[in-house]
Parts: sequence; structure tokens; C-alpha cells
Amino acid sequence: MNRKAARQAIEAVHNFVLATHVRPDGDALGSLFGLARILTQMGKQAVCYLEEMPTEVHSVLAAGLRLETDIDRIHTFAGECGQDIMGICLDCGDMARLGKNGAVLREIKPFLVIDHHQGNSGFGDLHWIEPHRSSTGEMVYDLAVELGAAEELSLEAAECLYTAIVTDTGSFQYNCTSAHTLAVASRLLNRGVKPALISERLYDNASFGSLQLMQLVLSTLQTFFDDQVAVIQVSRKMLETTGTDYEDCDGLINFPRSIKGVRAAVFLKERKDDEVSVSIRAKGDCDVAWAAAQFGGGGHKNAAGFRLHGSSMEQVRDMLLPVLEQALRQGSL
Repeated sequence: MNRKAARQAIEAVHNFVLATHVRPDGDALGSLFGLARILTQMGKQAVCYLEEMPTEVHSVLAAGLRLETDIDRIHTFAGECGQDIMGICLDCGDMARLGKNGAVLREIKPFLVIDHHQGNSGFGDLHWIEPHRSSTGEMVYDLAVELGAAEELSLEAAECLYTAIVTDTGSFQYNCTSAHTLAVASRLLNRGVKPALISERLYDNASFGSLQLMQLVLSTLQTFFDDQVAVIQVSRKMLETTGTDYEDCDGLINFPRSIKGVRAAVFLKERKDDEVSVSIRAKGDCDVAWAAAQFGGGGHKNAAGFRLHGSSMEQVRDMLLPVLEQALRQGSL
């Protein structure tokens, strides 16, 4: 479907449950809260579901919105709304990424998926998917235009969508940044968004511990294939030693990515329950979504990832490197 069909579906309903993927990033939360504000502005009722409350960095975006982490309350709300309800999933590439309560959320019908991940095959009753977009936040702005809500977009909604866009474009550095992306950003600035304020909120709030963590993580730097692939990693022990959390790892992958000659950067994160999460970032024409897909993951051309259980970071690295080598030979990177 296109955004016109999405608009028609939304206009026919008064109540909404909005959700996004687990461990949401700036695009996921910015899109989620931005759309919630747009729907509220239109006189509709919107409830945002998250498995966990947003981090301190993003909590300001949710001020004044109805957030729920209790799936039972979502179930009760849906029951009270009867047939006058819609579920909307934002920035989520597949059903599994909805998390442990995805099946309950999926019971809300109709269920609309709005996303820009290229591997998304459309798991909702309705789906508006455009992989060429810079971000889901960009799509939500266009939806606001379609709904006639863009001209009166609140500053709070505009800040949410700008955060979504600036996050997923790497501050407008990635190839996914288009002329339309910059035009949308310009319109958000016209609604009062101050880029310096958003940048400070996202990137200029480091703690002393996070700098110590950066030192430890960068000490793990390794390069492969004539320095075309760079790998860093973070262990749970590093987090414990520095008194930090995974939130403090945000942005560290940009350091190996910035090395001259590096075409793809990999960040391995040791998590609880014997799980390793992998983030891959590339530049230029590098397509890392293909590499992530070999391990059941996905993402975008220049930004992708996956998770594996039952292997150490070193084992995951050793499994991933041949795939990246193959991609290098085949020209996928």
C-alpha cells in the first residue's frame, strides 16, 4: 500500500496502539512518539507500547504521551475500544523484533506496518514499506502531510521526527540521505526545531564512565582484509568496570567506520542470556544488509545487524568475517 491508503485506514479509526521494535533506537522512538503526537493532534487516542521505558536521552520525546509497558493494560484498552481500533508498528523489520508480546499486539486488527527496512516482507494486515527512505521518521512526516496535519505540526512532534531522521542518516552522512530527506528536515526546522539542541541531547551528554568505556572498547580494535573491515567489541565486564550500560555504547561504531580505507565496521556486544548482538555500519556503496541477512538479521544498505545465541563474541566474529570477505569479493561491499 502507499501513504494514501495508510491515510484512509487511519482516518477511519479513532483509537490506536503504537509499537516498535525491541531495544528501540532514535528512529524507532522518534517515529513512535511523533506519530502518537500527530494522532493526538487530530483528536484521536493513541497509546504507545514499549517493553521498557525509553532511556533518559529519549524520554523527553515522550513527555505528555500515554506510554504502557504492561501488555495486560494494552489488552484491556483494546477490548474497551471494540472494533474502533488499529495497531500500528513503526520501524520494525519483522514480527520477531516486536518482542515477547508481539503476538498479543498482532491480535489488534487491522495491524498496519510502516517501515523502511529492505528485508521487510510485510507482516501486518496492512503494510506501507519503502526501503529507499532514509528513515521511518521521514515516512511519518509524509504521512502527516497526507493527513493534513503537517502545517500545524507541534514543535514536540517535529522534534521527534527530526530526531528519527538525524539518527538514521548518521546526521545526514549516510547514502540514504536524499534531497527529500533534507527538504523534510528543513520543514521541521520551520516548525521550530533547533538542530543544535537535538545534537546536544543526542551526542553531548557523555559521562566520565562512558569515556572510560570508549577507551576500553577502542582498545579492542582489529582490522581485516587489508584494513577494509574494522571490528570492535564490548563485554559485560567492561560495562561493570566503568559503571555504564549499553546506552553508552551508542555511536562508538562510528570510530572504526571513520578510519580511512575501512568500508565496513562491526561492533560486537556481549549481552545477557548467552547472546551476542552485532551492529554493522558501512559507507559509500557498501551493502551490509546482505551480510546481516545470512545470520537472520537485516537492516539497511549502510546499517544492519543481527543477534546470535550460544556463541562467544570471538566465535561470532569468526563466523561473520568469511561472509564479509565473500561480500568484498563479490562486490556487495
